[in-house]
Amino acid sequence: MTATGPTSTAPGVVDVVALGESMVTFLPSLPGRLADVPSFDRAIGGAESNVACVLAAAGHSARWVGRVGADGFGDHLVEAIGSYGVDVSAVRRDPVRPTGIYFRTAGDRATDAHEVAYYRAGSAASAMSVRNMDLDAIRSGRVLHLSGITPALSADCLGLMRELTARRPGRPLVSFDVNHRPGLWRGDTDGSRVLLELARGADLVFVGEDEAWGLGGADAVRAALPEPELLVVKQGAAGATAFHGPHVTSVPALTVDVVAAVGAGDAFAAGFLSATLRGLPVRERLRHGHLMAAAALTVPGDLAVPPARDHADRLAALDDDAWGTLRLGPGWTQADEGAEEEVRTP
Repeated sequence: MTATGPTSTAPGVVDVVALGESMVTFLPSLPGRLADVPSFDRAIGGAESNVACVLAAAGHSARWVGRVGADGFGDHLVEAIGSYGVDVSAVRRDPVRPTGIYFRTAGDRATDAHEVAYYRAGSAASAMSVRNMDLDAIRSGRVLHLSGITPALSADCLGLMRELTARRPGRPLVSFDVNHRPGLWRGDTDGSRVLLELARGADLVFVGEDEAWGLGGADAVRAALPEPELLVVKQGAAGATAFHGPHVTSVPALTVDVVAAVGAGDAFAAGFLSATLRGLPVRERLRHGHLMAAAALTVPGDLAVPPARDHADRLAALDDDAWGTLRLGPGWTQADEGAEEEVRTP
C-alpha cells in the first residue's frame, strides 16, 4: 500500500469513490430563525458527495455511491451530483424509504443562533448495508473516501463501514474523515469509541482537534491513533499537521475573507486527496487542502468552483513568507495572472 493507493486493472476504476448519505438542503432566503424564514432555496449537501464533486471539478474521476429514495428529491440529488462530472451509476434507489432532507439557517454554524432541522430518520441511506450495496463498485477506486457520519445512521451502516475499513490485501487506499456529529449518535452507542475503531482501520485519516476524542493537541491524537499511514489533524485557524511515518509536517492556515463558514472541511479533504493522487509531497498536500478550503469559504454555499490546477500549484509553491501573507477573498479562484494578484498584507 502506498500513499496514492494500489494500482487496479478492474473495469470502471476511478480515482476516488466516495460513499455516504447525500441530502437535499434547504437554504434560507433571509437570515433569522427557521420559524421566521419565509422561503428556502434548494441545494444539495453531504460530506462524501461534496468531496466527490470537488474532486471531479478539479479534473479527477470520481464516483459517488449512496442510496436515495425513488422520489423527486432522489432524482434531484442524482442529477445535481452528476452535473459536476461525478459518476452516479452505482447509486441505489429505495422504493420504500425517502431521500433525507434538512433545513438550516443562514448564520455561521459555529454560533448558538445557528439552527439545523434534519429529516433523515428512516431515510434510504440509513438502509445501506453489506447486503444491498455494490461492494465491487465501492472498492473500484484508487481511493475510497468515507466519513464518520455514515456509521451513525444505523446498525446496518455501521456494519458496512466495518467491512470497508477492515484491513485486507488489495483494497484501495481508505480515506476516513472522522466528522464526529454527536447529535447523530443515539441510544447507548459510544460514537467516539466507534469512530476511533473505524479510524484505526483507515490508511488516511482527517480529524479536527475539536472532535479528537477529548485529546489535547495533535501529538496526543497521533499517540492514540498510530495505525494510519497518514494522519491529518486539522487545527482550525492555526492550520493543519500531518503525521506520516516518523515525519511531522505542519502548514499554517491561510487568511481568508470568509463569506460563509460551510463546506471547508470537505473541501480541505478533497484538496489533500487531489494532491495525494498526483503524488505531491505532504507539505503541498496540506497547502492544497487549505486552498480548496479557502475556495469553499469564499462562496455562499458548500461547493465552490476550485482554482485551476496550475493556479493552485503556483500558490502551493510559494515560500513560507509569501504563504504567510497570502490573503484570499471572493473571486480568487477565477484569477489567472498568477499568485501576485492574491498576495497582500492581511
